[in-house]
Amino acid sequence: MRGIRAAGAVALVALTCELAPGALRVVAADLDAVEARGELVWAADQEGGGPHVFLDPKDPRRLTGFEVDLAELLASELGVRPRFQQGQWDRLPLLLDRSVDCVINGIELTPERERDYDCSRPYFAYALQLLARRDGPLDSFERLASPGPSGRWRVGVLTGSAAETVMRSRSDLEIDVIGYDGTIDSMEQVVSGVLDAAVMDDCIFNFYADRFAPLRAVGRPFAGGYYTIISSRETPALGRAVDEALGKIIADGRLKRIYDRWDLAGRQQILALRDASEIPVASRRSLRQLVASALPLLLASAGMTVLLSSAAFPLAILIGLSIAIGRLHGPAWLRPILAGYVEVVRGTPLMLQLYALFFLLPKIGLALPALVAAILGLAINYSAYESEIYRAGLKAVPTGQFEAAMSLGMTTWQTLRHVIIPQAVRLVMPPVTNDFIALFKDTSVCSAITVIELTKRYSVLALSTGRIVELAVVTALLYLAMSWPLSVLSRRFEASQEGPH
Repeated sequence: MRGIRAAGAVALVALTCELAPGALRVVAADLDAVEARGELVWAADQEGGGPHVFLDPKDPRRLTGFEVDLAELLASELGVRPRFQQGQWDRLPLLLDRSVDCVINGIELTPERERDYDCSRPYFAYALQLLARRDGPLDSFERLASPGPSGRWRVGVLTGSAAETVMRSRSDLEIDVIGYDGTIDSMEQVVSGVLDAAVMDDCIFNFYADRFAPLRAVGRPFAGGYYTIISSRETPALGRAVDEALGKIIADGRLKRIYDRWDLAGRQQILALRDASEIPVASRRSLRQLVASALPLLLASAGMTVLLSSAAFPLAILIGLSIAIGRLHGPAWLRPILAGYVEVVRGTPLMLQLYALFFLLPKIGLALPALVAAILGLAINYSAYESEIYRAGLKAVPTGQFEAAMSLGMTTWQTLRHVIIPQAVRLVMPPVTNDFIALFKDTSVCSAITVIELTKRYSVLALSTGRIVELAVVTALLYLAMSWPLSVLSRRFEASQEGPH
């Protein structure tokens, strides 16, 4: 039932956001309210790193970056003070009208964003850069058109970025595009050999080039574009004020000084910005067209959710049952070790465990494929909970059953296998089924290690199309289709165990 309620909540929350945005608006406001409040609330993702927004190495309590300087300059032009709001990069636009006034964080100017948000004039010109190991076989962009030494090239990108859009559109290349939530995660994976290459904005690689000395730029930058400041269409006066402020700091040279301070080729930037052209607004597709294009992707991602759950949960049950037996019937020296395993796994977040498997193991020479790491991480995490459920089930079987079996000449293992475990399994079936339903939801965490399941696919599609409610309803229905049969099965099993009244 938890899975059903969660799936329904996705659609309910999205519908509330769409039909009653005023009910959720906490901070965002038009220019007059911003001036009355005395602060401009701007959002960015400090996890993305430099040169945009990142923690000052000399003072970790302080944010720095060229966009931090830009936000301070814009707020000063508006006569208010800036206030930073943290958000996840690919979800930053969703904060508009709810908790922030504008987003300043390397948001690329695209036709879809022109359609859905109030986009400022460009404030930075970027290009994409292909990166690879210095000692690797990838020596030109053209090499991507043919398979590499190990087959298709694995190329990392930032999820939701222009780099992902461009590289996924290149059907002429022999590449598998892997999306990461962090900007520098893909560079780490190229260094460790998990990826063959990465594609990102040139300014990001230039900033981190010294830190990632084993990497080099392959070919010249390509597929350039512009960064824009986005705000809600319901705050037009604020949007116009931001545009005017940008025009002033471009004209009087203050923006150039920021870029020179950050070694971002100030003169070239200003020349590019002065000549920046308008991007045509994208048209809005009909509901039928939207479903026709999005449903195959959502179904494929739902298949990944089912695969993760179906592969991880039996493994979790096997590990959990083994731990439960070991704690109750194993040697004395083993019991505290197993108890410690349960406490450690239950006491640490699933995301941290997935990060350790996927990002830390390659540093010691053990690189797991993303799918393997996801299944193993889910199995390890849920095994701790399953062990407690099965331990309770084993203890619920009357002690006399064990003693009677032993008196008949059965070994301990035979007693457990033929007498105790079958009864315990029947007792714990309802909570185990409940955990299986819960596992469907927790597969969404696997997107942190590049596995695109149903929730992540919904998030990407919703942001790229602007159709939050419609896609939320479709996604919720898919979750219901997966969890409802399990809920029915669980209730029928419980009813069969109760017997006639």
